[in-house]
Amino acid sequence: MVFDNTAPSGTVAAPVSAASVNDDDSAVRARDRLLQKISAEADLPALGSSVSRVVQMASSDDEAVRALAHFILSDVALTQKILRIANTVSYRTASGTPVTTVSKAIFLLGFDVVKTSALAMLLVDGMSTRHAKNVRTELNHALCASIVGREMARRSQYKDAEEAAIAALFKNIGRLLVASHDHGLYTEIARLVESGKFTPVQASMQVLGCSFDLLGEAVLREWNIPETIVLALSSPPAGVLKPAKGRQEWLQQVSAFSSAAARLIPDMNDPGQDAAGKAVLTRFGHALNLDQAKLSQLFASVAEETRVLASNAELVMHVDDHPDSVTESASGADRNSNHANVDADTSADTGLPSELLLDLIADDQAVFVSDRHASGKPMNARDLLLAGVQDVTHMMASGRCKVNDLLLLVLETLYGSMGFSFATICLKDGQTQQFRARISMGDDFAQRQAGFVFPAAASHDLFHLAMENDADLMIADASVPKIRALLPGWHRSLLPDARSFIVLPMVVQNKPLGFFYADRTQAAPEGVPPDETALIKTLKGQVLTALRAR
Repeated sequence: MVFDNTAPSGTVAAPVSAASVNDDDSAVRARDRLLQKISAEADLPALGSSVSRVVQMASSDDEAVRALAHFILSDVALTQKILRIANTVSYRTASGTPVTTVSKAIFLLGFDVVKTSALAMLLVDGMSTRHAKNVRTELNHALCASIVGREMARRSQYKDAEEAAIAALFKNIGRLLVASHDHGLYTEIARLVESGKFTPVQASMQVLGCSFDLLGEAVLREWNIPETIVLALSSPPAGVLKPAKGRQEWLQQVSAFSSAAARLIPDMNDPGQDAAGKAVLTRFGHALNLDQAKLSQLFASVAEETRVLASNAELVMHVDDHPDSVTESASGADRNSNHANVDADTSADTGLPSELLLDLIADDQAVFVSDRHASGKPMNARDLLLAGVQDVTHMMASGRCKVNDLLLLVLETLYGSMGFSFATICLKDGQTQQFRARISMGDDFAQRQAGFVFPAAASHDLFHLAMENDADLMIADASVPKIRALLPGWHRSLLPDARSFIVLPMVVQNKPLGFFYADRTQAAPEGVPPDETALIKTLKGQVLTALRAR
């Protein structure tokens, strides 16, 4: 690993003696040895890549929301944790309906809350496997500090103030790395501090050869974290702070305050904490517009949210006692049961095999006893679809719903509720006269979205026929010769493994705007019973209602 040890541009180094240069070189060598050890013992670059991707999502525009949803959905454990947060008492909607999609969680909680929560979860998953007690202590501190930072950002007038929550989350990244990957050094530093003869900075310099802050800065720069966040980790001047003269100084003050507050909040009701609280208020109160009442209110609200977040991050229990056991494999049910034969008849009116029409599938399928059908479709698809319909209804009723948010939510509902492996929304491009995928999720979604494009000119293939007849289709087995004959060449080339898929045209005033498409790599002989069909049609109808209202 190569680390940038140079000073930030625009700074001027003070004159130094030869002895101090040697001391600095020694500190750099000690730090680099520690970083090499951490890198050798953990998948630090992979964690850094994931963290960097989320941090770079710097706004809540449509592209950023989709990117965040895609990232979360690509990690089953992370998806479950975000949904658990959205379903806690602190966040659940007034109606009490459960949140079952990441899209709805982002809409409900807000982009910044989900983003910082996802970052926190990444740190938990990346560093919580060893020396559980000390790591949990530092992770809880990071979670609490990030929530303090987010609360301060809400009160700020600065643009992109949410960076304060990310800076606060990373403020103790150096301590966290040492706690996770060199338990001996971590306990030695703690012993020196507890002796009362060393400050934390002095103790870390004594043991590591550098401060925790410098260690954290080196790692964050290696992770390509924006410089504004890295610089915010530097400690502000000692003593009582004055109001910041600019955004960077404010980020630095909030980062330091959040970390100090996070040390106090877990024990804020203990005797003797009053003095520590007053010291924090004296140092930061004037700069951050805080008084005793505001500080007490802040501590109380942050304590509750930290408890919720830590609980859903599984930090309240020993990590070894509760390993993740999520199984994503298809059901082990008898794959030879309930295989439906494809009818050879074709509707003369539509040019489509009649058994493909979604509303004609009969409710005569046997019930499997496992969680998923062999195709990957969940056994409780109806319940999941119903929850999605309710989510869409609430989003539309909120009065702040964007069409792109709605499309993403419906696509995710279809994708998750029906157990598809790839799903996309394809829309007509009036300039190029092509149908082109616009929003996608699932396996290799970016590559498949790029290739999912075909001419809008009439053609006797399944997609054009579906849109011309406004017919919702469910293909249970795409390998059947009659169905395969209706598949265009671009589809067979782009998605050769698609064995079952769904096509839901979006037609407004007899004009095809596009369609929802989603597929699986396994055939789906279980079909789609009438209750699920009705819910799928309701989801599509909600989208059409929103499109007509534009």
